[in-house]
Amino acid sequence: MIQPTFIHLPETGSTNSYAIELLTKERPAEGCVVVTSHQTRGKGTDTNTWESEKDKNLTFSVILYPAFAADQQFVLNKAISLGIYNFLKTELPQSPVSIKWPNDIYIGDKKVCGILIQNSIIGYKFDYVVVGIGLNVNQEIFISDAPNPVSLKMITKKDYHLDEVLDKLLNSIFEKYSLVQQNKGRLIENEYYQAMYRLMEWHPYRINNVQITARITGTSPYGQLMMQTQALQEISCDLKDVKFVI
Repeated sequence: MIQPTFIHLPETGSTNSYAIELLTKERPAEGCVVVTSHQTRGKGTDTNTWESEKDKNLTFSVILYPAFAADQQFVLNKAISLGIYNFLKTELPQSPVSIKWPNDIYIGDKKVCGILIQNSIIGYKFDYVVVGIGLNVNQEIFISDAPNPVSLKMITKKDYHLDEVLDKLLNSIFEKYSLVQQNKGRLIENEYYQAMYRLMEWHPYRINNVQITARITGTSPYGQLMMQTQALQEISCDLKDVKFVI
């Protein structure tokens, strides 16, 4: 399994941006982790940002060089999500941890972790993948307009040592990543399905700005969210098509 190496930054705008800039100059070993105590311009999906109080949370990026074909991007996404999910299930065995498609990690109806995967592809293969992760650990007050943040400390009332959390989290992520490297993606698919937020439950969603009641039935091979309406219509949604009403 991968043995991580670390680049520690007291402060940076975005660990993903730092890692991508680094890759234009050199080729760090796979598993190189760029971690910072204070990320000032953390990136989320699309134009979203990630709030993180200094010295309270984990904000880091991991550099990977997948050996499998680039059309397995969503399997990679599932593996990373499951690594974080399994870590949290171990830390919080009594809490309802789940993966909100495509890769937010939730505890109940609150977001504890966000993932941003950026990659470079040459032909049919990955040149590199940078996995950015923000995990709320010890922060208790959130001041941004994020609707539903939560942290480990808010749930357990305990203080966590960030380096210890990072080591455990990376081990869990690399364990799942190694399965994809070994062409064991089917195991990842099954685990991800079982971990999905709101799986087979009826809830409101906004689909192309129209509110409906539907249930999640799984994902397509290309990463789309598969849903069923109350009229038993089967629909598939890309990220920009669907909004969870929480």
